[in-house]
Amino acid sequence: MTATMNLREGRYVDVNGVNTHYHDVGEGAPVVLLHGSGPGVSAWANWQHAIEPLAAGARVLALDLVGFGATERPADVRYSLRTWTDHVWGFLDALGIEKASVIGNSLGGRIACQMAEDDRSRLDRLVLMGAPGVGMELTDGLKALRAYTPSAPAMRDLLVNYFAVDTSIITDELVTIRYEASAAPGAHEAYRLMFFHPDHAGGQLGITEEQVRAITVPTLLVHGREDRVVPVDVAWNMVRLLPDADLHVFARCGHWTQIERAAEFNTVVGDFLRIAPRL
Repeated sequence: MTATMNLREGRYVDVNGVNTHYHDVGEGAPVVLLHGSGPGVSAWANWQHAIEPLAAGARVLALDLVGFGATERPADVRYSLRTWTDHVWGFLDALGIEKASVIGNSLGGRIACQMAEDDRSRLDRLVLMGAPGVGMELTDGLKALRAYTPSAPAMRDLLVNYFAVDTSIITDELVTIRYEASAAPGAHEAYRLMFFHPDHAGGQLGITEEQVRAITVPTLLVHGREDRVVPVDVAWNMVRLLPDADLHVFARCGHWTQIERAAEFNTVVGDFLRIAPRL
């Protein structure tokens, strides 16, 4: 079995009663990677090109949030920003990690902001990648994500039309990884519950200007200029409000800067986190 396959398989830890799947690679200061909320998403699907390079200079931890990937989907869970944020805090506690930097993609970025609001003392630095924020509206990309019904052709269409400018990155392997995860037992049902049931996450992921101004953790925003899921204007709004933030915009790039511009993403983020990724 190859090292890559070992990384993809990951390991498990009990987080407040939820059997949680995660990847743990490298040594050094902890860096936690939080994936987004698209169908078929998982830590590996989201971060497969970033885990090893960033782990050259840090301990990289990438978990499947509750309800996603290979992590358990408890029958009684109420999916919400609070649920996912508490799951990340519980994950850090289960591994005995007092302080970490956090890289959040899309939904993961919103969770990272909530963590900064909860307890700034436990965070070193934040990276918000394609993350929603002030001025966010329901885009065509988000509508397409929410309308998805599991099939390989539907997944390919979704990824090609809304996630990347350079569609050559949408490989058969990537489509298969995302499709199979989206069609796993209980996965689509959980996804529908998260975003269509009034008692769950739904439209509860907004953030106010006051909340953003209160985030004092040093922050790097990373965004694709052609992002059709979260428009780059949202990142401009956020960088104007955050007290200590930089913004890096990738031209000719969509919602997946960590995949579409992987090497450059790892360099920019590694420099900001003060680690030396291996490219």
